[in-house]
Amino acid sequence: MNAATRTGAAHRRHASKQDYETPWELVRAVERRWGPITVDLAADATNAKAPLWIDEATDSFTIEWHKLGGLLWLNPPFANIAPWASKCACEMGLGARIAFLVPAAVGSRWFIDSVYPRALVCPLCPRVSFDGKNPYPKDVMLCLFDSDVIPTLRPWLWREGA
Repeated sequence: MNAATRTGAAHRRHASKQDYETPWELVRAVERRWGPITVDLAADATNAKAPLWIDEATDSFTIEWHKLGGLLWLNPPFANIAPWASKCACEMGLGARIAFLVPAAVGSRWFIDSVYPRALVCPLCPRVSFDGKNPYPKDVMLCLFDSDVIPTLRPWLWREGA
């Protein structure tokens, strides 16, 4: 099979749309369960999910998230999740509470190193629709980095409030 006939995730890796907006339905479910979101760590004025947000020009990696307070929201670009996961783990160790929405890539190195030993991992059921029409083609999970939770895996029926 040549490159011209290949399809699927491996063929389009890092070439897909990276700025899908989190649906408000999911954000509201997160807030009902874990409290109000105070800062969106990777957003802009058109897609922010909190009263305050950090945009690309500000560079979220230069901010000390643990000093922001409250529940922080992070739906990072999916093309390079590792540095975001590492920053979440580090900032949680300093007191930050972060809701991290990412693909359910439990075999990835970033998951093994930064998420699994530290966060409450909630695979989401049903699948999330980022465009309001079709479910995202892969499973996603919400990872809660919070020193008050026990790191574990617990599926979340987010539309049912369970």
